[in-house]
Amino acid sequence: LGNGGSTLHVLRCLEEQYGDQWTSFTVLLIHSGGYSQRLPNASALGKIFTALPFGDPVFQMLELKLAMYIDFPRHMKPGVLVTCSDDIELYSTGVTETIRFDKPGFTALAHPSDVAIGTTHGVFVLDPSRFSGEGGLEYVPCYRFLHKPDVETMQQSGAVCVRGDRPQPSSSGSHGDSGAASECVYTDSVFYMDHSTAKQLLVFYKQMGTLCCEIDAYGDFLQALGPGATPDYTKNTSNVSKEDSGLVEVRQQLFSLLQGTPLNVIVLNNSQFYHIGTTQEYLFHFTAESKLRFELDLQPVAFSIIPDAARTWDQLSIIQSILEPGCVIGPGSVIEYSRIGPQVSVGTGSIVSGSHINFSADIPSNCFLSSVSVKINGWVEYVTMVFGVGDDLKKSVKLLSDIHSLRFFGACLPECLELWSIEPSEQLFSSEDAHLGLWTARIFPVCSTLSESVRMSLSMLHSVQHMAAFKLSGFQLLSVEEMLTYKDVEDMLEFRKQIYDEICLQRQKGKS
Repeated sequence: LGNGGSTLHVLRCLEEQYGDQWTSFTVLLIHSGGYSQRLPNASALGKIFTALPFGDPVFQMLELKLAMYIDFPRHMKPGVLVTCSDDIELYSTGVTETIRFDKPGFTALAHPSDVAIGTTHGVFVLDPSRFSGEGGLEYVPCYRFLHKPDVETMQQSGAVCVRGDRPQPSSSGSHGDSGAASECVYTDSVFYMDHSTAKQLLVFYKQMGTLCCEIDAYGDFLQALGPGATPDYTKNTSNVSKEDSGLVEVRQQLFSLLQGTPLNVIVLNNSQFYHIGTTQEYLFHFTAESKLRFELDLQPVAFSIIPDAARTWDQLSIIQSILEPGCVIGPGSVIEYSRIGPQVSVGTGSIVSGSHINFSADIPSNCFLSSVSVKINGWVEYVTMVFGVGDDLKKSVKLLSDIHSLRFFGACLPECLELWSIEPSEQLFSSEDAHLGLWTARIFPVCSTLSESVRMSLSMLHSVQHMAAFKLSGFQLLSVEEMLTYKDVEDMLEFRKQIYDEICLQRQKGKS
């Protein structure tokens, strides 16, 4: 559906559930996190349930979102506030300044960002006659919205501002006295639509019948707004992860529907937008000396049992896990919802999630290891995915002859398959529409226990690192895509609950 389609689907569910009553609701709608291909430890349960390294017991992203938006409803007319599950907005405003969502149409929060950041976000072109760039908070009409624009487009359309000055088109040739360092753009995060606008979208959705393509709530809704909006974007599919045949037509219909709807922007001049939707961002914000870590007081050890010798460990993140004496965790690594035995070493910059390692193991640096419970034919079994932190799980090729361009922990995929005695073929990939990639490659063995699945996947990785054969024949093999189809959420939550109970028990013993 895409996050736009799922937004429309939720509106229909609200109407079906509550009838006309929903016209009086203020709704918080959080997209819980899609496939999460860039942060796969959040794939099975959803990014909104990502554990954060603070709180006792630990907070999840959901609690943080509710805390951040706690003041919004009392200054909001009936309507829908839409937000993602992998971003954090921190801001401060003056004592008398209030964020109000009470204007017709759309209202969006905007944050000052480097021009480079604008290329991967939505960017507002603000009305220069109504914007000063001063104070903590300003309400400004938006002339148009750009979705992931290049630098030249931002400059030509007047989106680039000099901090403290009014927005002005700045041609790339003239920097004047302002200095390039103070140039910024205002990027998007959360947006609100009033009830009558939501209703309009719902009517459109009902008329559409079945959606045949992925719609983006940010790009496809917001680009239609403001007096400067043009339908040019409807034909630009360069930023679309999966291009569907009907997308351009649906975009054009949305543009006709929403054209002329006002887009009001609440500029939060003293604010910071953080994204933790990729393995690199996740590791950086949780383990490095990041500004977010300082602002939220993120802890190196959150609701976990660790050896006394580990008290001096720093620059890492242990979340609801049990680590036995003797294990070693390298700096810059995150361990969540796991049991780590005494003969385990984890290198630097790695992620270990939902795993039980009760055997001698050497997990290399920059390794991503995440276990999933699956239910196949009524039986609960286990699969552990292992990759390099930088491996591109979104990349796919159409032809089998091109799979050499796919990299698994630095090695090309055909080399790995040869080491594992797996024959490359179309059947090796689970995707029906010729999307051949690491996401759809059936390479991970199904095992009867959690620790055995970790052992097998680490053996696969070890064989690639040392170019030594390790036969996978004889095992049922799943792709990550299939793991999510067969996932057993109850069993995964039960494993987390066991860790939780044991931590509580050990703490009580310690007190007594």
